[in-house]
Amino acid sequence: MQKIFENPEIALIPVVFGPYDEHAGILENELDVRLINRGENLVISGEEPNVNTATVVLENLFALAARGEQIDVQKVRYLINLAGEDISCNVVKALDECICITTRGKPIKPKTIAQKNYVTCINKNVVTFGVGPAGTGKTYLAVALAVSALKNKQVSKIVLTRPAVEAGEKLGFLPGDLQNKVDPYLRPLYDALFEMLGPDTVAGLMEKNIIEIAPLAYMRGRTLDNSFIILDEAQNTSIEQMKMFLTRFGFNSKIVVTGDPTQIDLDGKPSGLMHALRILKDIEQIGIHHFEKKDIVRHALVQRIVDAYERKQNESNRKSGK
Repeated sequence: MQKIFENPEIALIPVVFGPYDEHAGILENELDVRLINRGENLVISGEEPNVNTATVVLENLFALAARGEQIDVQKVRYLINLAGEDISCNVVKALDECICITTRGKPIKPKTIAQKNYVTCINKNVVTFGVGPAGTGKTYLAVALAVSALKNKQVSKIVLTRPAVEAGEKLGFLPGDLQNKVDPYLRPLYDALFEMLGPDTVAGLMEKNIIEIAPLAYMRGRTLDNSFIILDEAQNTSIEQMKMFLTRFGFNSKIVVTGDPTQIDLDGKPSGLMHALRILKDIEQIGIHHFEKKDIVRHALVQRIVDAYERKQNESNRKSGK
């Protein structure tokens, strides 16, 4: 079968096809089609289902390129997988929501359908669990929504916290007092805030206690009203810590809990995140959103690394009879 992809924007063909036609090559290999550039038209040839899928992918790629989105290998592969699952999906329309603007004027928008659904889940619920592998945007999007809520005066305070759990090293080797020792654990939260608000603004808001970044232990005994509260790396909380945290919020507050079940550093102790996911899944106003490997938005190599570790873990589980 041959199909003419009519009137693509000629200037965008190099962007969509990629350097040395790398993206076009991925489309051809992954979908078993042939793409022929005839100037004003593109011709897609192959089996009918594959041609239809390639057409949807190209429509989305050209639409994303037209609005200035960067097209990379990861995005091409993501759109191929997505079209294979739902050929009717219009990615551009689904991902058109702007959460906030960075200090450099860049709009922060969901990059995948899973991220769009995650944002919707947070907006809909009082408590949201974002669960999945590294690089899916769980924490970054939660911080963006918190900043947006603060700017729009929906909340009066942002609280960002993490458990200070060692991943192979001890707190004692770090210099300084306790705050200095736990700051490296909180650095990803600082980085996200700096991008969205700028270091000077963040410093000023922290001085006024409008933004608070602290280890989880500092949350005990508090009640937080009118706050957007984010618990990051929640897979490393104990059951007692998770219960303590989830009972901190007061009126007009929102909680987002993020974590990766494959990166638990608790030396065999039960994870508060996994326990909470089991016992809270059917409670109204608590949402649980799961990300998958295909939703990773970092460098494409990250997804392959996650795949390799997952295969190794599955192999170990089979050998041990789990």
